[in-house]
Amino acid sequence: MADAAGTAVLAATAGISDPSAAVVQSINDTHQRYAAERDKRLRSDGVAQYIDVAHSDRLRHYQDDPWVDHTALNAQEPPLKDGSQTKILILGAGYAGLLMAVRLLDAGIKASDIRIADSAGGFGGTWYWNRYPGLMCDIESYIYMPLLEELGYMPKHKYSFGPELRAHAERIADHYGLREKAAFRMEVKSMDWLDAEKLWSVEMNQNRGPSEDVARVTVRAQFVISATGVLNYPTIPKLEGLDLYTGHAFHTSRWDYDYTGGSPDEASLSKLATKRVGIIGTGATAAQCVPHLANCSKELYVFQRTPISVDSRDNVSTDPSQWATKIAASSGWQAERRWNFFRILANTAPRPALDMVDDGWSRSPSISALYGAPGKGVLAKPEDVAAHVAGLHALDLVRQERIRRRADEMVDDKATAEKLKAWYPSWCKRPGFHDDYLSTFNRKNVTLVDTDGKGVERMTEKGIIANGTEYELDCLILSTGFRSPFLGTAARAGMTVQGCNGRSLDDKWSQGVATLHGVCSHDFPNFFWPGPSQAALDGNYTHTADHLARHVAYIVTTALGRGSDDVVVEPTADAEEAWSMQVLARAAGFAAQAGCTPSILNGEGAIDRLTGDEEKMKAARGATWGDGFESYANTISDWRIQGEMEGLVLS
Repeated sequence: MADAAGTAVLAATAGISDPSAAVVQSINDTHQRYAAERDKRLRSDGVAQYIDVAHSDRLRHYQDDPWVDHTALNAQEPPLKDGSQTKILILGAGYAGLLMAVRLLDAGIKASDIRIADSAGGFGGTWYWNRYPGLMCDIESYIYMPLLEELGYMPKHKYSFGPELRAHAERIADHYGLREKAAFRMEVKSMDWLDAEKLWSVEMNQNRGPSEDVARVTVRAQFVISATGVLNYPTIPKLEGLDLYTGHAFHTSRWDYDYTGGSPDEASLSKLATKRVGIIGTGATAAQCVPHLANCSKELYVFQRTPISVDSRDNVSTDPSQWATKIAASSGWQAERRWNFFRILANTAPRPALDMVDDGWSRSPSISALYGAPGKGVLAKPEDVAAHVAGLHALDLVRQERIRRRADEMVDDKATAEKLKAWYPSWCKRPGFHDDYLSTFNRKNVTLVDTDGKGVERMTEKGIIANGTEYELDCLILSTGFRSPFLGTAARAGMTVQGCNGRSLDDKWSQGVATLHGVCSHDFPNFFWPGPSQAALDGNYTHTADHLARHVAYIVTTALGRGSDDVVVEPTADAEEAWSMQVLARAAGFAAQAGCTPSILNGEGAIDRLTGDEEKMKAARGATWGDGFESYANTISDWRIQGEMEGLVLS
């Protein structure tokens, strides 16, 4: 958008009817800087620059469970045994899996017909695994924590900390009688559809601890729902010399408090007082844990390839009187507040008169580029797409300039402040929010090692080489993210899925994603999942998960009500192709993501490497709903209201 025509459109969208030469030059300079910073970070290996530790025998210890109590779990009566059969098997015991179970119960399914399996040692999903110091949710807890109204629970803070989020998952499980239905430490290996029996055969390995052998457990289920989440499987960079390093190392999602001191409830990290600590990665996790590491470490080196944009967090304790009289004062308050949040983010016209959440997300008016917005999906003409992208940039420039100024205001050393500035649009990476991250770099024991987009070079026996300098470390912490959320449903969960006639789900989707409503696929009967491909996204993940759980519960219970007890339901090939075309038609709503700095959101720049029309069409089929979550929710709600189960075949 740096050419003259694009600049004119952008300026007009921003309300500048007659932009001066200085304004035009400023806009052009910013976009040229964006492009230059992106180009520094583009790599030919894309996502292959990372190692999925689950697929590496040498590195699997990075995903070992440090929290599990094998003795206690082994003493319990297992809810799933080898040879068990259940009506509904839910894979995943995080918020999404719990919501699937709760909405099935609400729709009339008996608790005795539900079983839950998870590779973790307890409920919580990402909140089970992630227990690093400073962990909190960056979405307001009043809209993020599920089922607050149903459970009558008041969060302690506007943005809840990790222990409370994990405890809430346990609270949901206990409230709905799901604890005894959950089998933990179960790693799903494969699913195979047994056509003659109209059942899924699900093969799992159960880790029973170091003193017992891994147990092979095969169960059969009429329906399987995969709700395995997107922030559970750690990845680490392919670093030359990784095996040479003799210091301590761990991933942030498996925090080693035995080494650092402290606990998930108390972040003193007292054992780091004499340690030289390095952390690779400066995303949302690092923004939260770096201040605690800085407070406790003798020396802290923060290795940065791409800076995170960091706005203020402004967390406060929940005021019980405000909670009772303003926040949770009426029936349906949580749903109303969630929709209010989405409409603010989506720039819905007219904008809600009251911004109920009123936080840093509300001051991110261009974030709809990531989630979609009403009327912005179907853009048939190139000039419409250009105007849409220009409008998003116009909304974004003011915010990003403010964020960059914040670095100048909070960081004393101007050279360091400059390196902490995010030169990309807000939507290219998930925005960060923290009150102490930037000022942490004023501490004498903290060194920002900015690699100017290249990343660290390699590891040695003693530490890391970056920018030609060796940094000796006692401890290396990898804050390097997780398996891509846009992998296929089976690949994301690390399992193989064989449907009718032995058809592989991953093989099918390698030709292009094909679903009905983003929740089921032809030739894979009685199998469901909560998107994200061909479904929709909201900045508040649990809002999306709840709607998708209600939708899947409707399909399952309606099929059972209209068919026999062993009913089989799946979409037709024509129906899923028609839905795929609707998704494809709205893909232009995400046009602004082209040209983004590499990240997990764009496959480390994979979007910009697509060349042929066929490749681009295939990628667009796997997008989410370009008109935004509310349009998607209304579409599937209307489908349910019609009551015809259109596009599904019951047999």
